[in-house]
Amino acid sequence: MYPRIVLLLIVAWETRNVLADAETRLASADTTVKIGKCCELEELLVDDRCTPLSETNETNWIPEFVKERDAVARTGYVPSEPRYELKIGRPRCDSDEHQWHVYYYPSGPDRLLILPTGVLRHYIVDLAKGMDENRGVYGVAMLNVDDDYDDDKEHATIHYDYPFGHYCADKVVLSGDRMIATYAMLCVPDVAVRWTDTNYLMKHAINPAFHAVSMACYLVVAVVYFVLPQLRDLVGNIITSMALCLMVNQCASTVRIFTEFGNHVSFLVADTIMYVFLMAAFFWLGALGYYVWNTFRSRNVFLRVTDGRKYCYYSSWVWGLTACLATTAIFAHFALETNKPTVGGTTYPAQETVGWLGLSVIFMCIAFTIVIDLCLILTTANRIKRMSTYGRIHHKMKYSFRMFVFLYAIMSAGWFSLLLSQFKYLLILYVCVFGQRRVTFLLGKTCNCCDSGDNTEGLDWGEEMTAINAGY
Repeated sequence: MYPRIVLLLIVAWETRNVLADAETRLASADTTVKIGKCCELEELLVDDRCTPLSETNETNWIPEFVKERDAVARTGYVPSEPRYELKIGRPRCDSDEHQWHVYYYPSGPDRLLILPTGVLRHYIVDLAKGMDENRGVYGVAMLNVDDDYDDDKEHATIHYDYPFGHYCADKVVLSGDRMIATYAMLCVPDVAVRWTDTNYLMKHAINPAFHAVSMACYLVVAVVYFVLPQLRDLVGNIITSMALCLMVNQCASTVRIFTEFGNHVSFLVADTIMYVFLMAAFFWLGALGYYVWNTFRSRNVFLRVTDGRKYCYYSSWVWGLTACLATTAIFAHFALETNKPTVGGTTYPAQETVGWLGLSVIFMCIAFTIVIDLCLILTTANRIKRMSTYGRIHHKMKYSFRMFVFLYAIMSAGWFSLLLSQFKYLLILYVCVFGQRRVTFLLGKTCNCCDSGDNTEGLDWGEEMTAINAGY
């Protein structure tokens, strides 16, 4: 009796599963899944631009579907390729998401497949790179050995699933690499950065704090020399203008720290303001040096020109020269620059910044200003040494000259440190290799080049003997 009842229950359960599977197959056969396509139906991507197929001699993009092994193992049913509908347009990422561009080609670290449900699956072979993409994007990030990835060998992969509306895919022709790949634009949730992260703390807390301190110092200098009546002469006005230029330079430099606000800030404008006002500050320093030099050089210091009119003359010269040179640098950047650097972020498209050609114009002008200021310092110091008597104005100008020398030393050292930070690798190469006669001799002996003749002065005894034996 009991065995018959158990047998009937088993038969009923299996019949229910078979009927449910049949209904599922029928429903899946009648369902049309939506697939996101980046360009129009008769277009594909050429680099970053949608181009008609007639201009590329390529075929349409066809989604590549993959079967979920878990579902096949659970039901024993291998589904056929579903009916799909291509929806044109790129995804609109939410405020807490950013765009992630993925290129799939046979030798690349990424693989893009579409599940029968319309979900885009992004496989990443490079696990270190996969950590940059948020863990658990719209589900749990699976770490597995994907047997379908390669028939010959296994790859440890991690994958993320993106439902329709969070991606678009298309065929792309990379003209630079002469390669055809599959492209996908993904909406990836932003990675939460902790304040305990050292890099984040240095960049977003300590660096802005020092910028704020520098701006406060420059502001105090400008206010002191502008408010106190005894200091509101030509020298004081020049110091005020120079301090304000340096403060604006620091403000623009602070803006460049927060690259995550690229949607609201133009880094090209910030870089232009930063370097132009730095150049203007050096021009004001040169104006101060010229005024001090001209005062000691003139026989009649009681000129009939007020400090206000002199300041207008100096201001016109400084800002006119700054505007002309800034226009030249901007023109060189837009018209002559061939390799424009960019600042890329995860939440905004890459923005171009001031290139090397524009920077060379500005930095060359600053270098000429530093050389001219050095000449003014030397000639003024020589003039002061030869003076036997000092008037009240000359005595006052001695303190202005002393302040000018200190400002020149500080600002020149800061500019040289900025320059050395860009070219320190070349200087280290010269100091450690090309500036060492012993190293160049050993290189010449090893590589049979850089022959310096028979001069072995300064070499060690063993190396001198080697040079003699080798005919060096």
